[in-house]
Amino acid sequence: MTAGTLGPAALQTRVGSRLFGGMLAGEPRLALATVAAGGRTASASAAMVGLPQTRRTKSFASRASVRLPIERRLPRGLGSLLTLAFFAVVGLYGAALGGHIDSFRATYGEPHHALARLVGLGIDHVTISGIAELTESEVLAAAGISPKISLAFLDAAEVRRRLESVPMIREASVRKLYPSELSITLVEREPYALWQRNGELFVIAADGTVIDLLNDARFANLPLVVGDHANDRSREYLALLEAAGPLRNRIRAGALVSGRRWNLKLDNGVDVRLPETGAAAAVARLASLERDHRILDKDILTIDLRMPDRVAVRLSEEAAAARADMLKKKPKMPRGGSDI
Repeated sequence: MTAGTLGPAALQTRVGSRLFGGMLAGEPRLALATVAAGGRTASASAAMVGLPQTRRTKSFASRASVRLPIERRLPRGLGSLLTLAFFAVVGLYGAALGGHIDSFRATYGEPHHALARLVGLGIDHVTISGIAELTESEVLAAAGISPKISLAFLDAAEVRRRLESVPMIREASVRKLYPSELSITLVEREPYALWQRNGELFVIAADGTVIDLLNDARFANLPLVVGDHANDRSREYLALLEAAGPLRNRIRAGALVSGRRWNLKLDNGVDVRLPETGAAAAVARLASLERDHRILDKDILTIDLRMPDRVAVRLSEEAAAARADMLKKKPKMPRGGSDI
């Protein structure tokens, strides 16, 4: 063996040392070149090492990705955003120290609402549907909607709760339509009757809910019920009006007595006392008496229909006095025979 000639063992040792030396020194090109120049023996050495070339390539790629500059790994525009946020915090802090934050709120509303409006998330359009008795301004005031509110920070559930707390509103639906529209759908309670209690008149719904005090002439001709809990039984009174037929127009109010029965007040001041049961039949009988005998044209104060087989009336004082005088002047029939 000459000095320029290497045996198989020496060649394997040198190739292996160069291979591992390149790997340890971080020289992938050198290691790969050495393996390529080593022939079969070098290939066997690479297999013996147990590190395939593909794995080494992946490991070096991952190491290269770690070494990317930090400006390439951060989102674009992050610096500008942080700068704006810094100046915004400084500005708010200075405004708070200077006492300007209260005047800002009074003029523009809360800062987060003002910022949302600034980027186009204000409330430019409000659509209200389902209103009949309420006005748009009343709905907006009840919902708390103003030009200082933004759509982004508006709590739709809270707006719905506020609207449904209004007695006139039975149901409410609130939808936010981005970027700047709000949709409100209402189901109103319909004014059903008037309720007089403790000298005050209230507008009530069919379920007895008090809508408001009577301050609108539009509701002045609604049926009137009087007495404690009469609002909860207003449907009964309207059923009596239906049973009255043509006499309905002469009935002015229904008074609930002790929560058990109704009295009717007529337009001529006559009180009609109805039974606890069978009130509708008694009202129909009153209509028949008026049609056949014109009973309401008599000088009477009260008609008592609580007994199903009779009608009791109470005369006015003048009528009672006139009747008493008439009975006194009426000649008496002799009891026995007369002299001839």
